[in-house]
Amino acid sequence: MNTTSSLIPVTLIPGDGIGPEIMAATLKILETIHAPFQWDKQLAGMAGVECSNNPLPAQTLESIHKTGLVLKGPLTTPIGKGYRSVNVTLRKEFQLYANVRPVKMLIPGGRFENVDIVLVRENLEGFYAAMENIFPVEQDTKAIATCTGYTSRTECHRIVKYAFDYAVANNRKKVTLVHKANILKELCGLFLEEGRKVAKEYQDKIYYEERIVDVCAMELVLIPETYDVIVTTNLFGDILSDLASGLIGGLGLAPGINIGNKTVMFEAVHGSAPDIAGKNCANPLAILKASALMLQYVNRDDLSDRINKAIHQVVIKNNIRTRDLGGNTSTSELTEALIQAVQ
Repeated sequence: MNTTSSLIPVTLIPGDGIGPEIMAATLKILETIHAPFQWDKQLAGMAGVECSNNPLPAQTLESIHKTGLVLKGPLTTPIGKGYRSVNVTLRKEFQLYANVRPVKMLIPGGRFENVDIVLVRENLEGFYAAMENIFPVEQDTKAIATCTGYTSRTECHRIVKYAFDYAVANNRKKVTLVHKANILKELCGLFLEEGRKVAKEYQDKIYYEERIVDVCAMELVLIPETYDVIVTTNLFGDILSDLASGLIGGLGLAPGINIGNKTVMFEAVHGSAPDIAGKNCANPLAILKASALMLQYVNRDDLSDRINKAIHQVVIKNNIRTRDLGGNTSTSELTEALIQAVQ
């Protein structure tokens, strides 16, 4: 067993709604395999507001700056009280420039069988960093709304290069750059221009292609098996990553990684689902798969493999599934089955 001195400090944010339940399940499984993490539990989202009237308390930010490694459950941003999105704020605070969403088929028998896509999304710019304004017309004080997004050559280059480096490091064969430069000629044109420059540096290693975003969306629901690594801008990446998750059964199976130069955050990308919180029916697989990715990140592929093999044994071979996956197993029952399989 690891000694305390050899453990890796990690900021643990259980999250809101079903977050504490699915995080508790994941921690039990990680404890069973003696994962080398030392947890620093912190609050954010509604839990942060309830504790300190702040969705991102100073001590949470301080912990992340200190550890540089985060395992995060789903967060809720309070509505109508002037709070910015907690997730967007975290990305900006820690310059988490790349959002990585692996989407791989787990449960057979659906519409598609060979989905294995990694979507790399630019995380800091585009319309999610937009400047918005409203303008009055006659008696209507909110008659016109405008939104000015932006993209920079530096970030375009960095995100495409990350996608190609990821493809090389993970034995991927192809990178598809997704854009809308035919209409957004400057905003997406710069992204496409830099993407082509980067692609030339890898032309002997990785096949490169381009798709307009609407064509990509169509092909993802017709021939998703033809896609490998997708790299795209912030807004398109948000939409396409959820679309891709739907191909494999939904967000309950989708982990996510946010990459920065000094900080890496692993998360469940689904919502906090307050309607089922406390009912012992939530699916913990997304945050569990995120923890497996975090084990890979700290070079413990052996432990990551144990988790993924246990998921396959329980969900596929033993057909033990929560209701979102077509079963009727409770969170605690699924957790216990996974603990038995991972030993």
